Amino acid sequence: MDPGALALLIPVIALAIGFVVVLKMPSKAFGHRSNPQLEERVEALEQQLGTVRQELTEAQERLDFAERLLARADEARQLEKRR
Repeated sequence: MDPGALALLIPVIALAIGFVVVLKMPSKAFGHRSNPQLEERVEALEQQLGTVRQELTEAQERLDFAERLLARADEARQLEKRR
């Protein structure tokens, strides 16, 4: 995955976390009663956010692995040129 794309995901995830935090605040803070439908949606969003976090972690690990492979290939080419 392109590092630029990963950089764009960070603010998106931060906004999603902020949204979930605001929705999890006690209803009294906003002068509203508890809304079961809203709570279900928040739980669903939290699950989706967990999935996105896991996918992002896996993408970062794959990117790190690919970068290490490319670095090794470059080192091998440089060694061959010196011989």
